[in-house]
Amino acid sequence: MAPKWRDLADRLAEQIRSGEYAPGAQLPQIRDLVEAGEGSKETVHKAFKALEAEGLVTSTRGHGTVVRPRAPLKRLGISRYDKAKWRDGDEVAFIADRVASGRAYKRNEQTQTVSRVQADSLVAERLGVPVGSEVYARARLVKEGTQPTHTLTSYYRPEHVEGTRIVDPTPGPAGRGGGYRVLYDAGYEIDHMREALFARIPTADEVQLLQLPLGEPVVELHRTTFTADGTVVEFAVGIHSASRFAWEYDFKVPDSAQDKKGQK
Repeated sequence: MAPKWRDLADRLAEQIRSGEYAPGAQLPQIRDLVEAGEGSKETVHKAFKALEAEGLVTSTRGHGTVVRPRAPLKRLGISRYDKAKWRDGDEVAFIADRVASGRAYKRNEQTQTVSRVQADSLVAERLGVPVGSEVYARARLVKEGTQPTHTLTSYYRPEHVEGTRIVDPTPGPAGRGGGYRVLYDAGYEIDHMREALFARIPTADEVQLLQLPLGEPVVELHRTTFTADGTVVEFAVGIHSASRFAWEYDFKVPDSAQDKKGQK
């Protein structure tokens, strides 16, 4: 037999999922549920904590327990890097996600810090430089309004970006078309990239920076960007709030058997 707090949590969760409590709606106060016979203060408190751990609600001082929005941003796959968006226009990747999601954006919702750092083993391996070499780190925090959505830190070899807009710490993308347009203008047109994703528990600093609710995991992204001749011009590490994005990929299905026939 489940404890009383679990029964209460399950009933409230069903009400949230059915829309009885809409996104942004406040759940009844603990004292009101106690007075309604739902259990002791400890029982209701445990039920609310369970809902928070499941990502259904957030609890903040002064605002009570509120149902979380359930419409995540689209995090586009291949199409967010369409050259026509940044080479011919000004739709950098985070803006492409907002447009696809039908959400508003401001360029200064991306802040950034630029510094020269020593490459650790991961960065050195991906950029093809010795460990300890100086590289540029361009660290961005992206928000939707006041809500942080993710961080992204791009690493570059100095000879690729020295003196360009990429090393300018002004908030927002690195000028029209962003960093990829800067690389394009410098003669480093991007051709292909490799992305790896994995989920993990956030660090204490990430919980604070991204304003993560209790129990929220993060999705870590590693992106390596190449020119046509295989030169690596960017290695990026992104930390994304897991519930604030829906990852979307659209690609042609390969047929290696047909490819081999065509090569004969």
